[in-house]
Amino acid sequence: MDIMAADPENVAADPAYAAALDTAERLLGFRLERFLGPTPGEPDNAADFKRIATVHAFGDVWPRGEHLDTRTRALVSVTIAATLGVLEPLRGQVRIALNAGATKEEIVEVFVQVAAYAGVARAFDGYQIAAQVFEERAAG
Repeated sequence: MDIMAADPENVAADPAYAAALDTAERLLGFRLERFLGPTPGEPDNAADFKRIATVHAFGDVWPRGEHLDTRTRALVSVTIAATLGVLEPLRGQVRIALNAGATKEEIVEVFVQVAAYAGVARAFDGYQIAAQVFEERAAG
């Protein structure tokens, strides 16, 4: 078992993983470690999957700023998550978009676009998540 991935508190020996976790915190506004620890019944290689996925997304992709800035990349990611109907990842993408400077109005426009090209039902499902994130932001 990959001890580092299973115990996200111990990432110092893997600089790429540590950097990816720091990037995720900067984008999301919270640490990912609480989601990356082992859960009952997971096989040993689940830790590898979590580490690889984290490094790829937050270490390889999000830091790419030469052609797309983080705000634009975040709006694209909201669009993709909404179109796919993956609601919990969409929640994180909406948070990232807001943290990256996208406005609530721009995010609503993403759902207008999703409605036109992926369907109104899919857009409404996703928009409910965005509205929850907007409410969280307003409350606190």
